[in-house]
Amino acid sequence: MTIQIGEKLPDATLYEFIHKESEGCSLGPNAFKVADLVANKKIAILALPGAYTPTCSAKHLPGFVQHAAEFKAKGVDEIWCISVNDAFVMGAWGQSQGADGVVRMMADGSAEFTQKIGMELELTARGLGLRSQRYSMLVENGVVKQINLDPAGAFENSTAEKLLSQL
Repeated sequence: MTIQIGEKLPDATLYEFIHKESEGCSLGPNAFKVADLVANKKIAILALPGAYTPTCSAKHLPGFVQHAAEFKAKGVDEIWCISVNDAFVMGAWGQSQGADGVVRMMADGSAEFTQKIGMELELTARGLGLRSQRYSMLVENGVVKQINLDPAGAFENSTAEKLLSQL
């Protein structure tokens, strides 16, 4: 069942490739519990079928990078990009898209989070395996406040501009 507005995000682990070592975060892939990351924060999430794919690279992620300051001005603490890819791919893609320090590139390599919220997209017949549907979401203290889901193959509801208009 797909997660609904008013529901709490499930327990899951996401991975982020850390490019600069800091206290508590080593260089390379680091595991993060979703519940720990969302506590007392307002987070804008964009999720998409895959890193380096055409629409994701040309439109979806760039919109959130471009409008990051506007999200911050409206009280958003962090922007996350979630995809069913590994942390190495998400880290490299984020760097190539100018997302470092702007959007957290969160890998859901085994689709744990994606399946728990009911947003999986079966693309095995197209050689892509299990992926995430394209959506944007606003989460406050772990509770879903907005969801903008796109029909398969479309990019119309989950834009940065639409989520910004809902803040």
